[in-house]
Amino acid sequence: MTWLDWRDGQWMLGDGSVRRLAERAGQTPFYVVDRRRVTERVQAVRQVLPPGVRLYYAVKANPMPALLGHLAGLVDGMDVASGGELNAALNAGCAPADVCFAGPGKTELELRQAVAAGALLHVESLREVRLLGELARSWGLSPALGPRVALRVNPDFELRSAGMRMGGGAQVFGVDAEQVPTVLAEVAREGLRFEGFHVYAGSQILKAEVLVSAFERTLDMLRGWAQQCPAPVLSVNVGGGWGIPYHAGETPLDIQAVGQAMGRLWPALQQVWPQAHMTVELGRYLVGEAGAYVCRVLERKESRGQVFVVTDGGMHHHLAAAGHFGQLIRRPYPVALAGAAPGGPTERVNVVGPLCTPMDTLAQQVELPRAEPGDLVVVFQSGAYGASASPQRFLSHPAPAEILL
Repeated sequence: MTWLDWRDGQWMLGDGSVRRLAERAGQTPFYVVDRRRVTERVQAVRQVLPPGVRLYYAVKANPMPALLGHLAGLVDGMDVASGGELNAALNAGCAPADVCFAGPGKTELELRQAVAAGALLHVESLREVRLLGELARSWGLSPALGPRVALRVNPDFELRSAGMRMGGGAQVFGVDAEQVPTVLAEVAREGLRFEGFHVYAGSQILKAEVLVSAFERTLDMLRGWAQQCPAPVLSVNVGGGWGIPYHAGETPLDIQAVGQAMGRLWPALQQVWPQAHMTVELGRYLVGEAGAYVCRVLERKESRGQVFVVTDGGMHHHLAAAGHFGQLIRRPYPVALAGAAPGGPTERVNVVGPLCTPMDTLAQQVELPRAEPGDLVVVFQSGAYGASASPQRFLSHPAPAEILL
């Protein structure tokens, strides 16, 4: 809740009062993202990354068009995972050559879109390699002008402390490490423009030593294929996974330690591939803490000794805050009531939404001032995996508004 301030007798988010922002949005519920905080986070990451390391934004975290337009001028490129996200990145002003396209189930239409745009495709199967070869031949593309590809690898190690494991073991993502030589040979036979590798082992990591270990093991693994690559490696995308604290007791990631490790480890791989650059793709870390979700209290109910604060927002807009977006343990995001001065009495309440399911709970047994109808509830850490990651059509309630400060 670091950007909620009590000033002049009202709660402020950024430079505007919560109530004024609700008027600006024209409705509740709504999402608000502070572009100044996004800019500051990008700058903080830039300061710790070694010179020459590229910073990409993972569009899946938050594809709000206004936000993409702002980020297009701050980052070096964008990572997309669908044809829709590809168009969104290009419409925001990202150069086609600076878009990379990952995902385990790309359709033939999406492959055609990416090749036509000139994006870098992170291929994840022999099927994709062969479809791209057929496409290049049908379009009469020479190898020098053919599809740009990097091979996404499912590594032979796991990050057990990651919020979600994206590599290691049996995965739908990428090509198993032991199959990489076979797929590299197929890339060469199909005449594709091989540019490098993509390895993304896990997400929502808060321990620097876990990320450092992933870098070490990734670079060691890639060096083993140095003699089997069909062309000089130009790009090594080490994914993201930088986490943010959501719950009490979590410690922010030490990005200084992560950056120092990159600066120590990367030169060894550059000796093998001197033309290569490293790419880090971050989504949640760049925008998650810059956003909030605001909903309005409809009523206060008591049931057998518990208080329920019923709002007009809920899991249909913010599935992650309700604990149903891959979380193994359901814990509340930080919440605040923008209707009472700080320092007053509080009570233990459940903040719930209007849906007819017990899953529609934004916070269980949290301490808040007494809520009255019309008060505004603010859910923090909501800049990533919010509206676009939620079942908005469930029960046909209105969609939330989204604004960029």
